[in-house]
Amino acid sequence: MTYFEGFVVPVPQANQDEYRRHATEAAPMFKELGVKRMVESWDSDVPEGKVTDFRKAVDARDDEKVVFSWFEYPDRQARDSANQKMMSDPRMEQMGANMPFDGKRMIMGGFESIVEEGATAGGSYTDGFIVPVPEDNREAYRAMAAKMAGAFRQHGANRVVEAIADDVSKGQVTDFYRATRAVDGETVVFSFIEWPDKKTRDDAWARIMADESLKPDGDMPFSGQRMFWGGFDTIVDTARDTVEA
Repeated sequence: MTYFEGFVVPVPQANQDEYRRHATEAAPMFKELGVKRMVESWDSDVPEGKVTDFRKAVDARDDEKVVFSWFEYPDRQARDSANQKMMSDPRMEQMGANMPFDGKRMIMGGFESIVEEGATAGGSYTDGFIVPVPEDNREAYRAMAAKMAGAFRQHGANRVVEAIADDVSKGQVTDFYRATRAVDGETVVFSFIEWPDKKTRDDAWARIMADESLKPDGDMPFSGQRMFWGGFDTIVDTARDTVEA
């Protein structure tokens, strides 16, 4: 199944156009180096949480928005090969010197797909989730996620992905573990739902939340209080070769 490099990035709101330009110009290079698909999605409906949220994850400032982004690869080997090429490519150094965001607060890591339903090319809107999951609950989480993926697809989602931490390092400033306040014995899931548009997403969630058959039965296999999520507008998607306005 697909391997994902997941990113959460704090970007000054004033730099939105520059960030999109920066990502769009870098996309052909990433494709050349082995990235199968690159998606960048911009903060649209990102709630503030009591314990964790996307903004806390990257220490976002008042004038900053959050980008939820990922690279796709056929497998871990392809991802590792691409990363080695990036490390030695002089274009990466030049790009790094002109980033329109604070790279020290960006979080990133490699995730292995455990649920993947739907088309590769998504839509114009994405729901992103970061979830702490006890290692002992991996299979229970996967089974629950697979059930919900079917429901999301029935209600109009183009694609549903659940990917579990495989190569996620702990950072000096921020990382996925700190973002979810993960404790010993827990891993992290990077998950997203791609929708045709925000209206389809909003309508689907209203129907899903009202469906008694989809309500949890027993204990959840993860910490709901430390999971966080948000809605994002897709601004770059190389699978479609388009950039949304």
